[in-house]
Amino acid sequence: MSPQTLSYNDRRLVADWAAACAERVLSLFEVECPEDSRPRDAIARTRAFARGELDTASQIRRRFGGGSTSRDARSPAAVAAARSAGQSSAVCHMGAHALGAAAFAAKAMSIANPDKPLAADEEISWQMDQMTSEVRNALSSLPPVGEHVSGPLGPRLLARGQIGEIIRKLQAAIAVAKKS
Repeated sequence: MSPQTLSYNDRRLVADWAAACAERVLSLFEVECPEDSRPRDAIARTRAFARGELDTASQIRRRFGGGSTSRDARSPAAVAAARSAGQSSAVCHMGAHALGAAAFAAKAMSIANPDKPLAADEEISWQMDQMTSEVRNALSSLPPVGEHVSGPLGPRLLARGQIGEIIRKLQAAIAVAKKS
């Protein structure tokens, strides 16, 4: 098992937090694509998984049934918001996707607020405030972004650019908060 997977119980814990992160920026997608309920549905499934109402296999099947919503969005903020919802729905099979959901939410906020250079940092602060100690403990067990050879935190999508930078900030904040 990959260290990015987390236990089933930890995935359920971090799923609820990931859903909250994604839900916070959902309106950025819905304003652009009001008829497309796929991101909202993905977040609802993530919350159902967190409550134990969906198992991993059911969630994975449903996750890939509707296609990628980020391809249908036009603005970068809407794309990032859709990706946040998609990352949250992937927590059921690999807990590290929770950091992806948070990072894409912070990216969406920064894109949507170009006049606020600290928008991503403010979003990270909000996300940290939403974490329970159990979520923080689970996320602190993940390897640093970019250092594990495979999985969402490997050297690909989530380790690069603004997303990688945001995850590094989140992981640093989690480490500091855990010591407190």
